Order: sequence, then C-alpha cells, then structure tokens
Amino acid sequence: MTAFTYRCTDCGRSYSRDEVRYLCPACGASYRPGIPLVGVLEAVFDAAAIRSAFDPRNPDWQLFCAVEREFHPPLPVGNTPLVKVDRLGSELGLSALWVKNDGLNPSGSLKDRASFLVAAEALRLGEKRVVAASTGNAASALAAVCASAGLEALIFVPEKAPRAKLVQMVLAGATVVPVKGTYDDAFRLSLEYTARRGGLNRNTAYHPLTIEGKKTAGLEIWAQLGYEVPDAIVVSVGDGVILGGVHKAFVDLKRAGLVDRLPRLVGVQAEKSDAIHRYVETGRYSDAPDPSTRADSISVVCPSNAHGARRAVLESQGLTLTVTDAEILDAQALLLARTGIFAEPAGAAALAGLARLQAGPGRLAAGERVVLLATGHGLKDVEAPLSRVSIPSAIEPRLEAVRA
Repeated sequence: MTAFTYRCTDCGRSYSRDEVRYLCPACGASYRPGIPLVGVLEAVFDAAAIRSAFDPRNPDWQLFCAVEREFHPPLPVGNTPLVKVDRLGSELGLSALWVKNDGLNPSGSLKDRASFLVAAEALRLGEKRVVAASTGNAASALAAVCASAGLEALIFVPEKAPRAKLVQMVLAGATVVPVKGTYDDAFRLSLEYTARRGGLNRNTAYHPLTIEGKKTAGLEIWAQLGYEVPDAIVVSVGDGVILGGVHKAFVDLKRAGLVDRLPRLVGVQAEKSDAIHRYVETGRYSDAPDPSTRADSISVVCPSNAHGARRAVLESQGLTLTVTDAEILDAQALLLARTGIFAEPAGAAALAGLARLQAGPGRLAAGERVVLLATGHGLKDVEAPLSRVSIPSAIEPRLEAVRA
C-alpha cells in the first residue's frame, strides 16, 4: 500500500491514519443522526509514489488500497465482469455500452467491496465485532466477509428488508436485529450501539473506508477498458456512497497523473427517494419524506453521503435524474432480456435512468463510451419482479399438452 492521510471533505484538516476512525473530530462534532453526514474523511494517497510505481503491464492495485494485504479477508471480492452489450446499446442509440456486473460478487452485490475493506481494518485494529445498519445488501455483504475472516457481525436492518437478504445474513452467522422503522432508524441505532458498547462501525461514509472499498469498482472499470476513461458512468443512487466511491477512483487516478479527465457521473434515484437529485438540482438539501420504492436498496429518507454525492456529480460535470418504479421494473426485464444479466431493482435503476436520458434532449452521443453499474443480483429480491410476471401452470407430461 501507499502511505496516506485522512482529510476532511468539509474543512480540509488532515489527520494521520490512526488519529481518527470515523468523522473529522472538528466538523463531525456537529453531526447528529437524521441529517447528512458532515466531516466525512477521504484517504489522500502519495500521488507521486503511485505515479512512479504503477505499471499497467503488471498493475499493483495495493498502491491504491488503505489496508495492508496481510489483513485482507480470504474472500475473493471484486474483479467482476465488464460486458459490452451491443444489443442493448443499439436500442439506446449507443455504440459503446458496457455493464459492470457487480451482482457477481460473493454475496451478490457491490457492497462486498466496502465490507471487505472495513473487515480488513477490523483485523488490523484487533477489533472482533463489526456493526452496520443496512437495507440488506451491505448487511449480507458484511455477514459473508466477517464469516470468512472469523469476525462477529452485528447488523441492524429495517423490519421489511427482503427475505433473501435476511437469509444470507442469518446463515452466515451474523447477529441480525430487525428494527421497527426505516433504514435511517437502523442507522441511528447502530451509531448509538458502537458509541456505547464498542465494535467497529461499518456504516456507509461514516467509516471512510467504505468509500475506499467502493472505489475499487471504478479502478476496475478503468483497467477493463484498456486503461481508458469512459465518457460516462451511470449509477443508481441511495445514500450516495457508491457514486462517491466511483468518483474517488478517478480522482485518485487523476491526482497520480494516470488519467487526464474524469468520467461524467449520471446518478439515478427512485422517484420518491430523490433527496440527492433535488440537492443537485437546487443546491438546497431536504429529506425524502416518503422514499417508498420497489428498489429497496436505494430507499433512503436522509442519504448519509448527500454532500459527497453532490460534489461528485458537480466535479464530474454530470447530472442526476429520477425514475418511477414502473420504469425500474421495465429496465430490470429489459436488461435480462437483452444481456442475460439479472439485476435487482436497485441495480436496474441505472438502466431505467439511461433509457430516460436517451429519450430526451440531453441524450448521450452515439459514440460515447458509457458504463452501466449493475450493483446487485436479481435473486436478492425476486418479490418485486414477481408482481409483474405470470409463472405458467404445470401441464401433463404429454407432447399434446405442450402443443395445447
């Protein structure tokens, strides 16, 4: 790994690696659950050291990593496929469209990346328990990674979390605490727990290594495109940490002089869970009071990384938009029918957003290189698509019955 310091994204103060654990002590002192995080820390690496040591012919990704390899859990996270999807691209007027299929991570979602790095940090610090709040994917990711590393996972989930994700957590040996209320209620309770009873808190953006973990998806996109920067990356957005992590990948590459520009980020939110979209559009933050959506993974009242997500969109000269649940489920079916990739509704929201964008005046040009980030596997939540499909009835085992 390369030496790094933490820097506050609000006030700019710098801290040594073990001087802080979560938020900037100065700015974070004003944080209270129920508002977007303030004082979020970013890892700032020695850009000159990366520039002199990185060789694309034999890339050492540890140069960009904030935890030494010796502490990494024995679970093969990342290195997911980047698939060029010409049939889908032609329908959207794009000749160079790819899907980054992060549903093929061990627990079935991109959240494995963040959980992997936080678990590595727990091993480095000698912490035995990692605590998180989640709508499902971060929790099942944490449960899986902790199981591989011999760590205890304590997880607070909304009581309506999808059953498939709850099964993953429980079978992996995690202690699961369903909470009456929303993700935001679970988030608050998890912070109270670690403040009083200890353990390492994995909550997104609250622990800076969650952003570092998710950044690896961006680094892989760059490498898989032959070390070229795509023109745009389309990301479904809930709390804004995946968006921030992908942006951080290209910021780190640019700081190291390995790229000369940033990809435009297109953030897609569900119509009712739109706090970040409205923040980007107006410059004024307000909660999403009723973030009900079939895409449970991006249903958030108060996005933890709202400030960071907005900065990422503006710095990349990108944009945000919203889509309906009907558009999300249509996109889920279209993605599977045209590419064979089965994404959960939250992952398919990115395609719904791209389809809406391409139908309007702000469409991306035909020759632009565009990457869709599919963040989770469709088997994570089959109840949503089941509401729209009809499973055929059984027939008698006779050829005539097939013809009928």
